[in-house]
This record gives sequence, structure tokens and C-alpha cells, in this order.
Amino acid sequence: MDLDQQLVLAAKANDLARVTDLIEAGGNVNAKDSIQDSAFLYAGAEGFNEILELTIAKGADVSSTNRYGGTALIPASEHGHVDTVRILIAAGVPVNHVNNLGWTAMQEAVLLNNGGPRQQDVVRQLLDAGADPDIRDPQGRTVLENARMLGFGEIAAIIEQHG
Repeated sequence: MDLDQQLVLAAKANDLARVTDLIEAGGNVNAKDSIQDSAFLYAGAEGFNEILELTIAKGADVSSTNRYGGTALIPASEHGHVDTVRILIAAGVPVNHVNNLGWTAMQEAVLLNNGGPRQQDVVRQLLDAGADPDIRDPQGRTVLENARMLGFGEIAAIIEQHG
């Protein structure tokens, strides 16, 4: 197995020491496996922040996309990885990117989670970073409309106060 594939596997195992060794040996942080995951994309999606920061420092393409056409910020937002979202925004991952499903990071943060405190924090961070709450999902709904439909009053209030 080549270095790049070993690097992706080490990232998926959240093995910081191995990832570090493989990068130092010449592993490419932007190399993808058969399902279009790179060390950077997987670490971002799963909230493996030490590996994420290392891959960014070693030149990860922060606008790269996964098999769903989404940036690392989209699954990080969906999962409510608050610190990961902060790292990805600071690294310059596009906050308004729309994936193949027609969803932005903010839409996934609302539609695919429970509306709780972590999701509220993620929505706040995205708005503060310039995310557009008016980008509509494939059903034609804004994030605010989805938050209301799901009964996420706190998120709806955050969006209304921001607007």
C-alpha cells in the first residue's frame, strides 16, 4: 500500500503519530482514497482536530470536496463539532459551499441534528463567518424556515437576530 493510502487510513484511525510520520515521509495530505476521503476531509468530518490542524499546516486544500461534493465544513457542522468548525472557518473553508444534495453547512447543521447547544453554536459561527442564511435547500426552504419547521426555536432566534 502506498504512502498516501496509508496516510488516509492513519487519519481514519485518528493516529496522530502515524499521520505525522507518513507526512514527513512524503505522504500527500490531499490524496484521496477510493471513496474520495483525504486525511484532511476525514479529520474535519469526524472532529479529529489534531490531525486536521496538522493537515492544514502541511498544505491541505481547504476547498477540496468529498464524495458528496461537500467541503469538510459541511459534515463538521452536521455533527456539531464546534471546535472543528472554528478551525475550518479560520482555515478559509468556503462557508456557502453547496454539496451535491443541495445543502450548505448551515442547512446540514439544522436538518441533520437535534437543534441543541452545539448546533446553535455552529449556526452562530457560520453566520459570523458570513454564511448566507437565505440559500435555499432543494425543497426551496431557507435555514430559518427549516429551523422553524423542526421546532428549533433557539436556532430560529439566532438567525433572526443575526439578520
